[in-house]
Amino acid sequence: MYTARADVIAIVGPTAVGKTAVAVELVGLLGGEIVSADSMAVYKGMDIGTAKPTFEEQERAKFHLIDVADPAEPFSVGEFQRLAHDVIDDILRRNPPAVVVGGSGLYVRAAIDGLDMSMPGENAELRQRLVEEARVYGNEYVHSKLAAVDVESAQRIHPNNLKRVIRALEIHEATGTKPSQLFEQDSKREPRYPEARFFGLTMDREALYARIEQRVDVMIRQGLVEEVENLVRQGVDPSGIAMQGLGYKEIAGYLRGGYGLDEAVDLLKKNTRRFARRQYTWFRADSRVEWIDVDKLTASQLARDEILPRLCN
Repeated sequence: MYTARADVIAIVGPTAVGKTAVAVELVGLLGGEIVSADSMAVYKGMDIGTAKPTFEEQERAKFHLIDVADPAEPFSVGEFQRLAHDVIDDILRRNPPAVVVGGSGLYVRAAIDGLDMSMPGENAELRQRLVEEARVYGNEYVHSKLAAVDVESAQRIHPNNLKRVIRALEIHEATGTKPSQLFEQDSKREPRYPEARFFGLTMDREALYARIEQRVDVMIRQGLVEEVENLVRQGVDPSGIAMQGLGYKEIAGYLRGGYGLDEAVDLLKKNTRRFARRQYTWFRADSRVEWIDVDKLTASQLARDEILPRLCN
């Protein structure tokens, strides 16, 4: 077993690049446990569309913060942060390192740096109203409301990321201040785990897009449509925040009769490619991330030959 010089390690990058597989291999070399920093994998019953770790992966490494929230109930990044800090602190006491894995930039930041929890809390009435407006008039309509009060936030947050658009409007409603200004102030605080090491996985853009399309096709074959049907049958609101995640909102639109299945699949592929571009933008803005090209390398090779030497030397 090797000894890493960092007790908190982050594996980040775009969707479908292979982060989870690399993290499992790294834990096999270093020990430690994996902390999922994924805004959708927190929800129970949302398995296929979130590409949760396989049974085999969960047999090989201990995962945390998967299936900790009910998709029918509100769950905030603040709640995630509290859980993440408790889990990471526990791992550091018992079995370091804590390997934080995720493509949700805000959740990675909440886990490792911490967000200012003096931010205003949830406004359930406002959220429900904005969700309904998005359902009736479209996400662009709600996004235009954000652009009217905070151009910087509107430029950073894609209209289809309804959860973050609504959160930004919620912050502005409560404080009268641009969310971008508050987040800028927050980014200057000392990170909770200042010695954390960040590794970003990257690959040729067209190859990544091919992986994304293959992943979507596999999700459909595995039963994504049936998964969404089951969630709705169990009482999860198709227009609720949890169902705004990639794969769920597109299939929910199909189930409501908005378009055919082929169009839903094409829309999911398109939206996932867009999401991957936004993930790159987020993580490339963080100077701490050490980028590694995964082209022609297996997960085992990436962990053993690329990441491990950087951590142990």
